[in-house]
Parts: sequence; C-alpha cells; structure tokens
Amino acid sequence: MRVIFMGTPDFSVPILQGIVAAGHEVCVVYCQPPRPAGRGKKDRPSPVQKAAEALGLTVRHPVNFKDAADRDEFAALQADVAVVVAYGLILPQALLDAPAKGCLNIHASLLPRWRGAAPIHRAILAGDAQTGVCVMQMEAGLDTGPVLLTQTTDISDGDTTGGLHDRLSLLGRDAILSVLDKDVSMPAVAQPEDGVTYAAKIDKAEAAVDWALPATEVDRQIRGLSPFPGAWSVMEGQRVKLLMSRVVDGADSGSAGTVLNADLRVACGTGAVDLLRLQRAGKGAMEPLDFLRGFPIPKGAVFGGETET
Repeated sequence: MRVIFMGTPDFSVPILQGIVAAGHEVCVVYCQPPRPAGRGKKDRPSPVQKAAEALGLTVRHPVNFKDAADRDEFAALQADVAVVVAYGLILPQALLDAPAKGCLNIHASLLPRWRGAAPIHRAILAGDAQTGVCVMQMEAGLDTGPVLLTQTTDISDGDTTGGLHDRLSLLGRDAILSVLDKDVSMPAVAQPEDGVTYAAKIDKAEAAVDWALPATEVDRQIRGLSPFPGAWSVMEGQRVKLLMSRVVDGADSGSAGTVLNADLRVACGTGAVDLLRLQRAGKGAMEPLDFLRGFPIPKGAVFGGETET
C-alpha cells in the first residue's frame, strides 16, 4: 500500500521500520520538528526523523496544519492510508479524510480504557493485569474511533513502563502489518460506551514516593514511572530515583520509609518493598550493591523529607 507515516518518539520507530521492511511504499514521513536538547540546546531531530532519514525517506515536520498549503501538500500525496503513531499533533478533518482508506492510529491500550497521553504509565500505576494495542480508524474525538484490530499482553509484577513500552511497540508493528496486509478491509468495531478511562499526562508531582501507601501501590508507582520521569525519594538530603522494586510478601514492616535491612528493603504503610535499581543525580542507574558502595544507607535510615537547597 501507499502509506503516509506520522510519528515522532522511539515508540514509533519499529513500526515505521516494519512497514518499510514489509514492502509497503512509505511516500512521506511526518514528525515533530527538531527541538533544542542537551547541554548545548542544539536542535535535535526526533527518533522517527533519524530512522526515516536512515531509510532514505522524505521527512516533513510542519509546526501544525493551519496553513492550507500544508494540508494541500498532504492531500496531493494520494496515499492509500496514513498510519499515525504518537505523532504529537491533532489532525484536522481535512487530513483525516485525505487518504483513500483514512488514517489509522496505533494506540497503546485496550480501548476504551486509557484513552489519551500516557496509557502505558497509567496501566501499571492502576495495577491492570493486561494491556495491549489497538489499531483504530481515526475520527475527530480523542481516541474514540472504531477499532480494526486488538492485540493483548499480560502485565507482570516485573514490568516497568520502559519494558512494556518496547513490547507494545513491537505488538503495534505486528498489528498494523496485519491490517495493511488485508488492505484495511476488516470491519471496524465501535468502542463500547462503558469502561472509558483517560490516561492523563504524567505530572512530575506524581513522582515523589509516599511511603505511607501500601507496598503494592508504592511498587506500582516505582515501576510505572520507570524510567521516566522516575519515582524518587530523599535520603540524607539527596534525591534518589527509584527505578525498580518488588513487593515483599509477608515482610515485617516498620515506620513508613524506614530501611529494614542492608539490602534496601523499605517499609511502607503496610508491607515493604525491596529496591532493585536506584540512581543518584549525575550517576547511572545501579543495582543495590553497587549503589551502596558509593552511597551507604544503614538499616534504620529513613527515606523522605526535603532535598538540600
């Protein structure tokens, strides 16, 4: 098929690569413009732009589609379909109508659950047992369109948002290839009205760990915010990112936030968690033994409080 691809972050890259490898004609790739990044604040192209250029594809990155010339240029491509994966712009109706078979969106949740910006984070934070990807026919509403194909995966106690992100990206690639191979001919099923939830963008204020919560909720927060923005707590005036944990069944609990042993078991409101991966400012992420060599934390120390000013 003749495909317009629209995406920006890492999640979209395996999907673009899969479409090209399957032999479909990607006529143009749209992504967000390069943004200032790094210490020098130089413009840095998005992961999709880098991948597209490596594949020899034409890249466009309009700031928006308010200019009629940009909309006309899109329509003039005469594509069979547009595949949209975390592009970062709301598409006007003129673009949704331009490809012969419309615009298809790959969304990383089991719609109608977790419509919106942060479905992977929210699924882990909520303790969902399953998630997946949906290939959806796009319409004007926020992730409201009818679904052509769904693929599911279990969420394990060892999943972080980072790991689940990568798994869902590959599921999304396989799902869209199935749809394209059938020329988008399968029936689109309307989403049910029951079960709608919204995955609000993650606010950095959500990342401070509240040790008074039950261990299951603390563990979900740590895994659900890993690697970004990273749950954190304060030890000896320094902010420490907590990137991996596990709930300790039947653990004796002390006061919330108290380190219970030399292996970084920490008491919660009920139960405890073992901290399995940590990171200090300016350092790489480490497992507990390596972390403790450079930053000893004795039994009885307490996480919480304020960072040094």
